Amino acid sequence: MDEDIRQCLRVLSTGGIILYPTDTVWGIGCDATNSSAVERIFHLKQRRDDKAMIVLVSDEQTVLNYVNQPDPRIFEYLKKAKKPTTVVYDGAKQLAANLSSDGTIGIRICRDPFCQKLLQACGKPLVSTSANVSGHATPVTFHDIPKEIVDGVDYVVNYRRDDISPASPSSVVRWTKEHSIEVLRP
Repeated sequence: MDEDIRQCLRVLSTGGIILYPTDTVWGIGCDATNSSAVERIFHLKQRRDDKAMIVLVSDEQTVLNYVNQPDPRIFEYLKKAKKPTTVVYDGAKQLAANLSSDGTIGIRICRDPFCQKLLQACGKPLVSTSANVSGHATPVTFHDIPKEIVDGVDYVVNYRRDDISPASPSSVVRWTKEHSIEVLRP
C-alpha cells in the first residue's frame, strides 16, 4: 500500500490521473483543484463536461473547506447511513471550476483505509468517478474495467486489484432547503 500511495502522490502532484479502489467502486481520480487534470478525466471517460463528478475527502472538517455553510445536521445523517453516501452540496468553492456547472458539488467522506491514507497524504480532495466510459455499465471489480480506461491513466493502484467482491456505487443525497434529505440514488 505504501508504494501505491507514493506513486499516486507523484502522479497527482504533476496533474496526472490515477485508477484507484475506493469505499465503493474503482475510481478514476485526480487532484480536485486542478482543472487540467479534471479535463483529462472528462476526455478519458468521453463524458460531457457539464456532467458533474464527485469528490472524496477524508473528514467532515475538509468538507467545510470546499462548500459554503453546509447544514451540520447532514453530518449526523451520514454517521447513521448504512452505505457510503455522497452528498450534493450547494456553494462549491476552491475546487476546479470544471467540476461543477451549477455551483453544486457531490462530496463523499471516504472511510476506506487506502483512500484515507491517500487523502491525508495528498492534503487535497480527489475526484472519484467510476472507471468506465460514459454511458457504459459501472465496473463492479477491477477486472471489469475497460482496457482503454486502464491504459488511459498515469498510474493504476495495485492494492485490491485481486478483490473479486462485487462493489456498488454510493448512495447520493441532497440536503434540501427544507432541511430534509432528497434521495437522488438509493
